[in-house]
Amino acid sequence: MPVSPDTFRQIALSFEGAEERAHQAHPDFRVKGKIFATLGYPDAAWGMVKLTPDEQRAYMKIEPGAFEPASGAWGAKGSTLVKLSKVKKATLHDALESAWSLPSSRE
Repeated sequence: MPVSPDTFRQIALSFEGAEERAHQAHPDFRVKGKIFATLGYPDAAWGMVKLTPDEQRAYMKIEPGAFEPASGAWGAKGSTLVKLSKVKKATLHDALESAWSLPSSRE
């Protein structure tokens, strides 16, 4: 079953201290002022989570086709696109939790 943008939002906001704002016309999710996830980029079918490069590779192995690096240097540093129609809710939860856990070290 595909994950909806509302489900992505609910999961992202379920973590302590998480808040929704906007950045470059996209909803983003922050903790302690740092973005850990974005919704609707590059379009409404996608989200983004900030992971470490190792976490990014792991999630790409767990669910091929659901996760892919963002383009350029951001992707090389761990910014990971999530295809909402392909990701499992439990895996998305885990990825969002990973992104939320250390936002200050992932600028």
